[in-house]
Amino acid sequence: MAPRLQLEKAAWRWAETVRPEEVSQEHIETAYRIWLEPCIRGVCRRNCKGNPNCLVGIGEHIWLGEIDENSFHNIDDPNCERRKKNSFVGLTNLGATCYVNTFLQVWFLNLELRQALYLCPSTCSDYVLGDGIQEEKDYEPQTICEHLQYLFALLQNSNRRYIDPSGFVKALGLDTGQQQDAQEFSKLFMSLLEDTLSKQKNPDVRNIVQQQFCGEYAYVTVCNQCGRESKLLSKFYELELNIQGHKQLTDCISEFLKEEKLEGDNRYFCENCQSKQNATRKIRLLSLPCTLNLQLMRFVFDRQTGHKKKLNTYIGFSEILDMEPYVEHKGGSYVYELSAVLIHRGVSAYSGHYIAHVKDPQSGEWYKFNDEDIEKMEGKKLQLGIEEDLAEPSKSQTRKPKCGKGTHCSRNAYMLVYRLQTQEKPNTAVQVPAFLQELVDRDNSKFEEWCIEMAEMRKQSVDKGKAKHEEVKELYQRLPAGAVKALCKECVVERCRVLRLKNQLNEDYKTVNNLLKAAVKGNDGFWVGKSSLRSWRQLALEQLDEQDGDAEQSNGKMNGSTLNKDESKEERKEEEELNFNEDILCPHGELCISENERRLVSKEAWSKLQQYFPKAPEFPSYKECCSQCKILEREGEENEALHKMIANEQKTSLPNLFQDKNRPCLSNWPEDTDVLYIVSQFFVEEWRKFVRKPTRCSPVSSVGNSALLCPHGGLMFTFASMTKEDSKLIALIWPSEWQMIQKLFVVDHVIKIMRIEVGDVNPSETQYISEPKLCPECREGLLCQQQRDLREYTQATIYVHKVVDNKKVMKDSAPELNVSSSETEEDKEEAKPDGEKDPDFNQSNGGTKRQKISHQNYIAYQKQVIRRSMRHRKVRGEKALLVSANQTLKELKIQIMHAFSVAPFDQNLSIDGKILSDDCATLGTLGVIPESVILLKADEPIADYAAMDDVMQVCMPEEGFKGFSCCCLDSLPATPEAHGRL
Repeated sequence: MAPRLQLEKAAWRWAETVRPEEVSQEHIETAYRIWLEPCIRGVCRRNCKGNPNCLVGIGEHIWLGEIDENSFHNIDDPNCERRKKNSFVGLTNLGATCYVNTFLQVWFLNLELRQALYLCPSTCSDYVLGDGIQEEKDYEPQTICEHLQYLFALLQNSNRRYIDPSGFVKALGLDTGQQQDAQEFSKLFMSLLEDTLSKQKNPDVRNIVQQQFCGEYAYVTVCNQCGRESKLLSKFYELELNIQGHKQLTDCISEFLKEEKLEGDNRYFCENCQSKQNATRKIRLLSLPCTLNLQLMRFVFDRQTGHKKKLNTYIGFSEILDMEPYVEHKGGSYVYELSAVLIHRGVSAYSGHYIAHVKDPQSGEWYKFNDEDIEKMEGKKLQLGIEEDLAEPSKSQTRKPKCGKGTHCSRNAYMLVYRLQTQEKPNTAVQVPAFLQELVDRDNSKFEEWCIEMAEMRKQSVDKGKAKHEEVKELYQRLPAGAVKALCKECVVERCRVLRLKNQLNEDYKTVNNLLKAAVKGNDGFWVGKSSLRSWRQLALEQLDEQDGDAEQSNGKMNGSTLNKDESKEERKEEEELNFNEDILCPHGELCISENERRLVSKEAWSKLQQYFPKAPEFPSYKECCSQCKILEREGEENEALHKMIANEQKTSLPNLFQDKNRPCLSNWPEDTDVLYIVSQFFVEEWRKFVRKPTRCSPVSSVGNSALLCPHGGLMFTFASMTKEDSKLIALIWPSEWQMIQKLFVVDHVIKIMRIEVGDVNPSETQYISEPKLCPECREGLLCQQQRDLREYTQATIYVHKVVDNKKVMKDSAPELNVSSSETEEDKEEAKPDGEKDPDFNQSNGGTKRQKISHQNYIAYQKQVIRRSMRHRKVRGEKALLVSANQTLKELKIQIMHAFSVAPFDQNLSIDGKILSDDCATLGTLGVIPESVILLKADEPIADYAAMDDVMQVCMPEEGFKGFSCCCLDSLPATPEAHGRL
């Protein structure tokens, strides 16, 4: 049997040497040997069109060869979930809890903290019997210390590759779908842990947080006049370092401790001088903790945009940090060694991903903790290069500076953890208490049972798959049919033509391009569409592929496969759009009148093209354009002229109505008339649109006042409503204008308001009567429908306006969302493409378009009236959002976060002076209706704490985590947005 490549070459040579008109019976038998026998033998590469003996394309390539066992099941190997030897255990990301996972891993690798937590007595005595833990009960930690105990025990001795921290996260009351500020989480949790451990009797447990993380500094103010020095002592658990304008960590520390001058309005009141004096203020480091946490303030408040931003500045730091130059009392041991780097990947302060690089204190090796995945660094070295490369690029981003040995540079590090180098290296691992180890063993047993169950399920699926494989292979051996000794002559001829054309397509393409460059002489040319000429080679190739059966191969079709009705219609439509030279057909099937869409080609070029498109419409150069189109073109020009004449006449007859000048008003009735007529504002707007651009709009023929009346013929508006909320729906007409309107338009109903003086003694008493009269029942029904629509809307538009300093001012951050005030409303509507929905009328009725006023669309128009009456014109700085009445306020805050980059916990929302605070309430119950304007006020953090004149020690309950109450540390106050955020 010849290889497939040789068969293809033989097919091409045979097709090139035999012309379609020369095909004989001998040629048909040759075609059989080349084209059909490979199908019977199963070596053809595609499913042959029209060949009942071809078994290719019905899945035989899958079943006849060797099959990977993994294809018989969708169950992953349970051993992939097993912890690797000499590796750490990861933590599951519950949605947006990566910031929690990073701190848990850092705290876990603090051996002193872990040992102290293991020493905490457990209160869960109900779960413990004399001989162990009750099997039928699940262990549920009751306190935050018990949660940490259990988590650390699992991280230390679990057989799983990663564990689930959902119990710990749930105990803190954290929202797993909302990313919190990692630095604030660290501070608040340390406050909570310290407060919880302070109740322990064991001093090694009670004081572990202060021993490991707590240092002390003093705010020192010196009077320049008398030299008096005042100190304010304060504890700290981390140093918050400003990185803006700095390149090295040491520069950030120096700025934190630099001296500040208090002069002018900022002078210091000296108790010794009893007056305000110039002074200096600085921070003195009195003592440093064993574990020094350095917070790099990457997330700062941008007053120009009104929200936080991330500083993607490179900061250099060394693995060895000598803090002796910065402390007040010299002579001690203040050399620190880098033990952890916490990374925030992403350019925004409100999104991104948190990971941690932590050094194993026992082996000295570095590990990257990325939720479930733990990666060991090579050569016991910290490697940050990959994390820096993964940051999103920016045109204004600076190049990474070169780092020497033992130093690193990062634009994503937001916290550095250093450990005192003098501390002794731990020789033995921290031992898990027996009670916790028994819990871990029980969890490991459950994991092993799960692994065995999954492995058994995999084995059963593989055994079934192998049996099916053998069964199908046996079935395929019975399928091949006997050889067919004859082929259809017409099919062979057509196949021969297709093969020849495919082989010479590229050459003909060059030939046609050269022929198109030459000028056409005389009347020998042919008209061809410019669009068809640009894509004729692609059209020809697709057509030949389809005829040769390759189209079925590319679409994954197999023997016996059929298109459903919708697919076949869509395919036929695409084919009709792609037919060659049909782009110059007019709607009547003749040559179009637009010469810009076609060009003249030579007879030779047309002959070449006709070989590939024999059914293409042919238009010789002498062919006249479509006579019907010419007539329609002339009629269109005449209609345009007629429209211009009508528009000019109507504009001249109703100048004030067109220019909206000298209009009557019901609230200030004019003295010179007792009658005013009413038409719909919609009619006036459509008429003005036609007068402005008569060639692009159709004339308005009818006033269409029926839309203002109910089905009973009564008026839908009261006199009071027409002076207020319904005034935008009607237009008042002077009697002289009404006479002209009756001449120019068809008036279906006359609506007028009459002023009547009542009484002879006091003629100032006036009554206003409408004709026709008000229909009370339909008016009440309309009001009820309006209220129902306001309560039950879906996909309606509201507007959010960000305010700064209680003023409706905001620097525009998205110009493309604003509407230019230089365009008229009619110009904006006319600029929309045909078929686009009108936002005025499709807020909640599923896309109803604006319609002409008539009896048939009365109900639809009444709904349009509701929307028109509430329409809000968006101003610069506002952003439109699509909302529904059953949507909660929390869901709206998430939309606002994406639109304004303001986190939900920083959003203060109000509408008409009412504060929106209930996150679980729906917008309908909160009174948010379509076209409402909601004011957004974003919380602003305090930028500079060191500049505060009076730093007071605050000790008050703070609800940092739901369900747990903690006390603030004797340190600087937390930022305002920290309260209640987590």
